[in-house]
Amino acid sequence: MVYSDFTLHSEDISVNLNYRTAALAISAVSLLAGCSKAPTAEHEEVRPVRTLVVGQSNGTVGASYSGDIRARYESQLGFRTSGKVVARLVDVGAHVKRGQPLMQLDAAQESLQLAASGADVDAAQGRVAQARVDVARTQTLLQRQFASQAELDHQVLALQQADAQLRAAMAHQQLSANQRGFTVLVADRDGVVSALHAEAGQVVGAGQSVVTLAADGEREVAISIPESRVDELRKARELQVAVWAHPGETWSGKLRELAPDTDSVTRTYSARITIENPDPALLRLGMTASVFAPDVDGKSAIRLPLTAIVDKDGKRLVWLVDGKSQRVAAREVQVGSAQNDSVLVTGGLSGGETVVTAGVHQLQPNQLVRLVPAAGGAK
Repeated sequence: MVYSDFTLHSEDISVNLNYRTAALAISAVSLLAGCSKAPTAEHEEVRPVRTLVVGQSNGTVGASYSGDIRARYESQLGFRTSGKVVARLVDVGAHVKRGQPLMQLDAAQESLQLAASGADVDAAQGRVAQARVDVARTQTLLQRQFASQAELDHQVLALQQADAQLRAAMAHQQLSANQRGFTVLVADRDGVVSALHAEAGQVVGAGQSVVTLAADGEREVAISIPESRVDELRKARELQVAVWAHPGETWSGKLRELAPDTDSVTRTYSARITIENPDPALLRLGMTASVFAPDVDGKSAIRLPLTAIVDKDGKRLVWLVDGKSQRVAAREVQVGSAQNDSVLVTGGLSGGETVVTAGVHQLQPNQLVRLVPAAGGAK
């Protein structure tokens, strides 16, 4: 009985081992079948990019300079004599006519000098009259042999001296009268009072500027030019002037004056741009203005966004897209001046190429790309 139980138990163990062996065999076959399958094909990555078809244009990247509206002629007016200001007859911004009084000095001292010079003239006239009487009396005495020729010559010389003193006294009187008139400052031309540098009660010297007068007529834009753009501005064939207060309005300009030396503080060259046919109602003094100089050197060139340029190993590259294969290739270019977000390409492109302008840093040679339309194309 014991032997039979042992036999049955041995049979169970043998069956379990057979099942396990079969399961291991099936797993091994499955594993080998899985390894024998062909590998899955990898999909090529397609990069979305924005592009631009380039074209030739004339000139460099346009430059813009900020300035303000000025009058062509600005007079720094001052008194021709010294004294105390007793009246200011105009305000800043007032429009005045030629000869209109602007300021007045205390004329008490000049009035006294004029009175003194008048008295000198009266005295000189008396001496001349006395000398003429003496000459006439001496001539009569000489005819009667009661006087000599020497006495007559002496009287004639005294008359000439008295006459010269009279002319000097009259000239001094005229000078005093002029000084009296110089106590009133008048406008030398029609214009606008742009600044006042003295007030009533202030003592000013002769020649000291007290009023700035901007003449009517021509208007200009005063700007500052960096040294790297001086030659370009001189060669500019066209200048455009715009003011911040009137967007959309532009005027033609012309370079009238360019300083020969730089400003000691800003290290820039001062320039004056004359506005052709200015509208006085729109262009007021002091307005903020911009001067734009487009296409100043006249050379054939291509403009590209700065985002299209790639710096690699000291070279400037752009990515070109083949129209048939939609794959990219790098090309070295030569760049010129840059302005805002544009750069001038002076070599390496002939026009008509499709250049990648966005996504350039993620590209590889011969990579497949997908063109994404831009919101607005660059010219």
